[in-house]
Amino acid sequence: MSGLRIEHVNVTVSDPARTAQLMEALFGWHVRWRGAARNGGHTIHVGSDDHYVALYTGRDMHYTADDFAKGRPLNHIGVEVDDLDGTEARVVAAGLRPFSHDNYHPGRRFYFLDPDGIEYEVVSYRPQ
Repeated sequence: MSGLRIEHVNVTVSDPARTAQLMEALFGWHVRWRGAARNGGHTIHVGSDDHYVALYTGRDMHYTADDFAKGRPLNHIGVEVDDLDGTEARVVAAGLRPFSHDNYHPGRRFYFLDPDGIEYEVVSYRPQ
């Protein structure tokens, strides 16, 4: 089965517009769609022309930090970039803190938490 790929991931966030705006600023993605979702919720699809992350929030939901605890069930979202240093600079400029920098085969990486506490792994496979 060649050509298989993950087309999208759907995650719950407290503020889809805020998270979409952050992803646009950090990764150069764009909003592909926005609208009503299940149970009266709202969803924004943000990504490239080939893939996206669906950002869902329920109607009248009031989330707590516990709702976004690492590993419940999501550990992190991995994003591959060409310019790791440039992306890290945008993460810092957005007021977020990169951590756990590492460089092991086949690439370099770092992590950060978004305002909901969702963890992202940013990786580049480009030679330094």
